[in-house]
Amino acid sequence: MAAQTPASLSNRTTGSTCLHPLSQLLGIPLDQVTASHPRPRSSGWGEECSRVPLSPAHRKFCLECDMINSKLNDSFHDYKARLTQPPGNRSSDIIIRSIYFLLHAALLNPTARHSFHPFTLQPQHVPCLYGAPHLLCLEVMGFKVNFVACQLFALSAAFWFRIYLHPGKASPEVRHALATILGIYFVVFCFGWYAVHLFVLVLMSYGVMVTTSASNIHRYSFFVAMGYLTICHISRIYIFHYGILTTDFSGPLMIVTQKITTLAFQIHDGLGRKAEDLSAEQHRLAVKVKPSLLEYLSYHLNFMSVIAGPCNNFKDYVAFIEGRHIHMKLLEVNWKQRGFHSLPEPSPTGAVIQKLCMTLLSLLLFLTLSKSFPVTFLLDDWFVHEANFLSRLWYLYVVMQAAKPKYYFAWTLADAVHNAAGFGFSGVDADGNFCWDLLSNLNIWKIETATSFKMYLENWNIQTSTWLKCVCYERVPWYPTVFTFVLSALWHGVYPGYYFTFLTGVPVTLAARAMRNNYRHHFLSSKARKVAYDVVTWAATQLAISYTAAPFVMLAVEPTISLYNTANLAMAFVIAEMKAKAQGPQVSR
Repeated sequence: MAAQTPASLSNRTTGSTCLHPLSQLLGIPLDQVTASHPRPRSSGWGEECSRVPLSPAHRKFCLECDMINSKLNDSFHDYKARLTQPPGNRSSDIIIRSIYFLLHAALLNPTARHSFHPFTLQPQHVPCLYGAPHLLCLEVMGFKVNFVACQLFALSAAFWFRIYLHPGKASPEVRHALATILGIYFVVFCFGWYAVHLFVLVLMSYGVMVTTSASNIHRYSFFVAMGYLTICHISRIYIFHYGILTTDFSGPLMIVTQKITTLAFQIHDGLGRKAEDLSAEQHRLAVKVKPSLLEYLSYHLNFMSVIAGPCNNFKDYVAFIEGRHIHMKLLEVNWKQRGFHSLPEPSPTGAVIQKLCMTLLSLLLFLTLSKSFPVTFLLDDWFVHEANFLSRLWYLYVVMQAAKPKYYFAWTLADAVHNAAGFGFSGVDADGNFCWDLLSNLNIWKIETATSFKMYLENWNIQTSTWLKCVCYERVPWYPTVFTFVLSALWHGVYPGYYFTFLTGVPVTLAARAMRNNYRHHFLSSKARKVAYDVVTWAATQLAISYTAAPFVMLAVEPTISLYNTANLAMAFVIAEMKAKAQGPQVSR
């Protein structure tokens, strides 16, 4: 297969950003497959792939996708018909059409920006709805559109909830009930009948909680929740074909699993263990009375976190519902001892505006960068066969950087929703400023400037890291790091790429920890040495993260192996060498 020159990459790096996992598995961007006129519905991936230069392995997989493509046509035809019919009075239809119009104008067909209106959508205006290109549009028009619409609804509902259902105006029961009802509506709006999985798991776990002793509640709840989640992960891939369209209900299920297990362990700490056996944090969060059904449903299904999370502690949530959340945090920092005689009512408006601005910036970066540097670029002929080692490292870093803003967008928006409702106050900083980062899921500045693997992980997906620490790292007696990475991979799903990422992360973490403990103190004697050390460790950390996380977005085995072969396993040898050099006596940090 002839290698392409860098100049030939333009049509690979300027295609659509809405890449389905199947396009990542294929190792080619969908815009190259569908660059010509749309094919009739009978055209399959096998026919399209015959026109594209592919390796034998990719061609084989491409042909296998033909079967999936044919099975999807019927269900997608129904969704296409919904878009091409008059919207009527259904608000959901109007919202989906409007958001689709904006995304189509921004991503898929800039020349059509003023050529049609979402309420008068015609088949000729959406050429990508026909034939093989339909995979490209599924994420744009389906789940992700509903996700954004629900989060925007949740943001509006959060302001309403804080103003009109303030604890001084509504009882805790009313706040619990309405938060639950709105959450159920959003889940059904996004996932339809697949939302039943969420309700079944929550009710099953509630049954386990009320029937199991405090000494065993954490074990049974963990196995029920993780078992159900794993079954859904497997069925979503091998039965429902990679979670296409509305079948990708795993996101809320993953959040609920975190909450179920977190609450179970906290009940176990409060009712099944002695106080002297608990750490300070476990003692603070221990739940000493089992929640009622309404409290249980509200905690797991409230509209603020049911779609995008994050996980939070039960005591913090109940304190928020009952109006004790902010005062409790102020008392923890000895507010009255600072000379203040009354407890204020901090407004979250400033924090919400700041986070919404970051959300908008992240969205713009995602639309720009991911369109120019899709993940499939890592399997391009030029990248695989022609690029030198330094170029490969550079492009690997850039491509993985382009994949981050979508997480920044989703998590920052979810944080803003909680803050708008009045939840997420964490206290006062050293300068006396009110902080609204209790539920923040990432610290972008610390992520982008991290000088160690540990610092990066501590500021990425913070609430999931806290959950892993709560239910695994602090609990298992042997190899806590290994078990934590395995649990993290199992929780994310059963795509092989997840396990490549987390199993690669174990030696990287151990090697980085050993290197830091053995060599960092040599560079602290002068400012110049410290700056040089920080620059080198920053570059090493960012490249190690990019190398480790690449399989996470590639998902499948063959693209991952191809990438590892492309890098000649250089990073693996570097890791092994780092571990070998770090076998000396440990020096505390």
